[in-house]
Amino acid sequence: QVQLVESGGGLVQPGGSLRLSCVASGLTFSNYAMRWYRQVGKQRDLIAIIRDPGIGLEYAAFAQGRFTISRDNAKNTTSLQMTKLKPEDTAMYYCHAANRYGPDSYWGQGTQVTVSS
Repeated sequence: QVQLVESGGGLVQPGGSLRLSCVASGLTFSNYAMRWYRQVGKQRDLIAIIRDPGIGLEYAAFAQGRFTISRDNAKNTTSLQMTKLKPEDTAMYYCHAANRYGPDSYWGQGTQVTVSS
């Protein structure tokens, strides 16, 4: 059974930082491209993609320069370091795994990030 479990969300003041983590189990982690998304209401936006550690990184414009995606294949973990947080970053944050060699993909349950003073 594949599971993606996010953690690290919470309440942070504007300008602050948070680090989100997503631990995967039940899959060959290195075969999966990992993505972070965020959702407010029905609007879900892609934040960042990482295919291999340190390479194949892509960011949405709003994340460029503030957010950093990483992965540790030995720990089956992907992380999203978020800095200079703004109230508009408030959302539910999800990690997503997409098999680079097959059709399967998976979502985590999400972790809430609230940026407020």
